Amino acid sequence: MSLTSVQKQSYPEIAAELDVELRKVFKVFNGETAVRGVDLDIHRGEFFSILGPSGCGKTTTLRLIAGFDLPSAGEVLIQGQSMNHVPPYRRPVNTVFQSYALFNHLNVWENIAFGLRIKKLQKSEIEYRVKEALKLVKMEAYANRFPSQMSGGQQQRVALARALVNRPAVILLDEPLGALDLKLRKEMQVELSNLHQDLGLTFVMVTHDQEEALSLSDRIAVMRAGKIEQIGSPIEIYERPRTAFVADFIGDTNFFAGRIEASDASSFQIVTGNGMRIAVQPQEPWDAASVRSQDVVVSVRPEKINLGLFPPSVPGNCFEGRLKHVMYLGTHVDYVVELLTGDRLTVRQPNTNGSLPDPHTPIYAYWAATDSLALRE
Repeated sequence: MSLTSVQKQSYPEIAAELDVELRKVFKVFNGETAVRGVDLDIHRGEFFSILGPSGCGKTTTLRLIAGFDLPSAGEVLIQGQSMNHVPPYRRPVNTVFQSYALFNHLNVWENIAFGLRIKKLQKSEIEYRVKEALKLVKMEAYANRFPSQMSGGQQQRVALARALVNRPAVILLDEPLGALDLKLRKEMQVELSNLHQDLGLTFVMVTHDQEEALSLSDRIAVMRAGKIEQIGSPIEIYERPRTAFVADFIGDTNFFAGRIEASDASSFQIVTGNGMRIAVQPQEPWDAASVRSQDVVVSVRPEKINLGLFPPSVPGNCFEGRLKHVMYLGTHVDYVVELLTGDRLTVRQPNTNGSLPDPHTPIYAYWAATDSLALRE
């Protein structure tokens, strides 16, 4: 019998398909509010990431789910049951920390078995579960090694196995790949994604790494100053950010501050302080009368911008400039273009080994109105 099938029998099925719920949750430390009225619904079996800068409240939110901290107000539910007065060791969750938190004096087998021994399970049950967990993370050959004899990636796998061996309903991941080098981090992202798909468990990950969140998650919550700015799929968060903060935090972007001066049924025009007239065609219905004269910030992703040596025959959003800097980044190249208005654009294009114009040669940057996003601060 597989770990997945056993896990499904370990906890009763409930009508709602939500594994984690936060209802108007607040957390106050010494008069400082770290989490401000957070509402979350995390579906059964999804990979959900909480993303944000240092100090935004994401780790505190994870600790509230784990039970290491208790909410000052609001309610935390797991599989439909309130956890406000349930201690961490009685919650159907397990946490994998960035530091791994392995016992250095115990070998891999004993590290994984530790929690099962505390629960006083039978020896045969412990042996079965540990073998199964080792197989899941492909660490069978390392059962007798000690943490000091393994790489960071191998220790990470052991930490995951130790969490999985308890058959939790929810796996909590606190910056799980933060201590790994770039290449190993990429490899572990793939393994973590495969493991999630194989097990079908609910994963909740806290990270400040935007690429990690985009590549692994079914949905992402972006946090700022204790509140959730936006929840959505990776595509929604990246392509349709609701605020300038989300657009800036997820990926790179060009910002232009301006005011809506003209509008019609399908698009509107924004004029910046430097006189740029930027056409915006929103992807969702909007009330033209209500937005006219509003101050907004326009976001344009670097990869959405095209460059040419001659003025293209496109309607709007075409600006002349001069090439200022070229940043070679292997798979792609970033160009910094200074427009005649004085504004600077970062443009990202695939690396095709093409020749570059002289810095003083006129160059034209242009993009579609659908790629201009008008955002509130």
